[in-house]
Amino acid sequence: MLADPGPPLGRPTGPATGRGVRVCVVDSGVERDHPLIGPLAGSWVVVKDAESGEITVEPTTTGDTCGHGTACAGIVRRTAPECEIHSVRVLGERFSGTGDVLMAGLRWAVEQGFDVVNLSLSTTRTRFAQELHSLADSAYFARTVIVASAHNTPVESFPWRFASVISVGSHQEDDPELHLYNPEPPVEFFGPGQNVTVPWLGGRTIRTTGNSFATPYVAGLCARVLSAHPRMTAFQLKNALYLSAANVRHTPRPSTAAGDIRDDSEN
Repeated sequence: MLADPGPPLGRPTGPATGRGVRVCVVDSGVERDHPLIGPLAGSWVVVKDAESGEITVEPTTTGDTCGHGTACAGIVRRTAPECEIHSVRVLGERFSGTGDVLMAGLRWAVEQGFDVVNLSLSTTRTRFAQELHSLADSAYFARTVIVASAHNTPVESFPWRFASVISVGSHQEDDPELHLYNPEPPVEFFGPGQNVTVPWLGGRTIRTTGNSFATPYVAGLCARVLSAHPRMTAFQLKNALYLSAANVRHTPRPSTAAGDIRDDSEN
């Protein structure tokens, strides 16, 4: 089995633009041909039949219902400009959505084998927690990395609380290219999410704030690392984010001089 040792200190070597990496934005859709995003590689919508309750995932050209997904896709594009962006719409107008539709869209994305799934959403419905946990584990073992946004308020929500996803909140630093490691999980990383300029509906841009917009920055970082090191596993990728975080310092292990003996084993 061929393996990739990953980038030294978490930073990819050589060109790392996201080329060859498939990122799926599970959200409200993405506005087609927005100048800050460009063409999508694929666009789908989760549809729930009002009478039968049957849920299907179908190709769509309808774009974005509220702007949230467009904003997230734009941050991914800005961070990893050559990645493929795919869209699965699970939200309707005014950010409305249901847990079963979210589950269906996320499950479909995992089944397609996308490299990175950006999920700037969560659900507070505990009845979905076990199924989401199982799905997150399945994605992890299948090397689909779910980058999930922590809730903006201190409530219990999912799937960001699961260790098998990369969970993201936002920091308040001025540097838009900065990510931090959180030594007090369950939120593991912080990205730029304060007063971020993002693409919006109608080809416009707006400034907005929230964990939702820190998450696609970290998803874009994942795409960049994977473009340079495509054989990396999900746990290697999380470690790369940890090693490259601005607040993590690298202390070299003490060298063993000639003739010295060092035993690291436990008795």
